[in-house]
Amino acid sequence: MYASTPSDWREANRARWDERVPIHVASEFYDLASFRAGKEALRDFELAEVGDVTGRSLLHLQCHIGLDTLSWARRGAAQVVGLDFSQPAVETARGLAADLGLSADRAAFVAADVYDAAEAVPDRAYDIVYTGTGALNWLPDVERWAEVAASLVAPGGFLYLAEFHPLTDVLDDETGSRVLHDYFARDAWVDITPGTYADLEAETVHNRSVEWQHPVGEVVSAIAAAGLRIDFLHEHEASLFPRYGTLRRDDNGYYRFPPNRARIPLMYSIRATRPS
Repeated sequence: MYASTPSDWREANRARWDERVPIHVASEFYDLASFRAGKEALRDFELAEVGDVTGRSLLHLQCHIGLDTLSWARRGAAQVVGLDFSQPAVETARGLAADLGLSADRAAFVAADVYDAAEAVPDRAYDIVYTGTGALNWLPDVERWAEVAASLVAPGGFLYLAEFHPLTDVLDDETGSRVLHDYFARDAWVDITPGTYADLEAETVHNRSVEWQHPVGEVVSAIAAAGLRIDFLHEHEASLFPRYGTLRRDDNGYYRFPPNRARIPLMYSIRATRPS
């Protein structure tokens, strides 16, 4: 339900994520055994759009347990830094880095709020600032996020964002064809759903969450206003999970509408460069 932003929104969200870290670690969704053995965690469109990271520094904002962060290190990044507000998530990420034989010089993880990233991370700027899916919806102020992220991009470097399309949140869960919610809503969405996307049946206690919707135009405008040049905005017809009951999983693990169904964008990605 939509509501004014509760004063404890950050604490409620942190408690929710802290509780879910061990559930995610044990889940088939994350499949850490396969990841340790070399399974790819990044999506093919991200690899194509970010390009070669060999020898470059990369900061991952809101990194959760670090699989994407560590994947960039595996792909040749000289240094990766992951930041997340959940201490259990950061500790898990550090453990995974150690399992992969990556020293703190190659893969470091910091526990801090994303709005405090500029003061929390070890370096002043990075060649690539990356943020993955399911991140912006946990932040009330996307302009402030863009300012922080842009401040950490080195001259000649870029910010890369991959996100679920906000249009998907205004449609009904079963068919994705009926408009039920306001695309331009600015109030918080407060929910108390138990479980987690990695295990829908998991028993959980800290179920209250506070999220926000950020239209694509708002995100693009915030990034541009923060001093970065937009290189591209791409919209994608596939999702990483069955957002609607009508979506079908393809051979590559993506979820798409059936061929006889008109499509909508389910994800989007942005790259924005700081001029040299």
